[in-house]
Amino acid sequence: MNGLGELEAVVMDVLWQASEPLRVREVLNRLTGRTLAYTTVMTVLDNLHRKQWVLRDKSGKAYHYRPAGTREELVARTLRRMLETSLQPDVVLLHFARSATDRELAVLREVLDERSDSR
Repeated sequence: MNGLGELEAVVMDVLWQASEPLRVREVLNRLTGRTLAYTTVMTVLDNLHRKQWVLRDKSGKAYHYRPAGTREELVARTLRRMLETSLQPDVVLLHFARSATDRELAVLREVLDERSDSR
């Protein structure tokens, strides 16, 4: 599954809060309340890059990391990938629809109405 582990989620929070791309050391320094090795943060960022949650650009010898999208965009992309890899995406959607809150169902209805109006 392309979801995030606990430390990956914390690192993503740091990147989403940043106003500019960050180097590994800058991410490490912003991880308050945690004692982590530089190499641990570097490995997490590398894993997030491999999972396509972060983009990185090389500047000199160091990479600068930034989110590959907003939190909402990346979660939606993960849901899409999970559906695409399911053997029965229609069954997954049925289970999701049955577990959706009234607010979630209202949002889905709104989007479906927009799509049918545009056809």
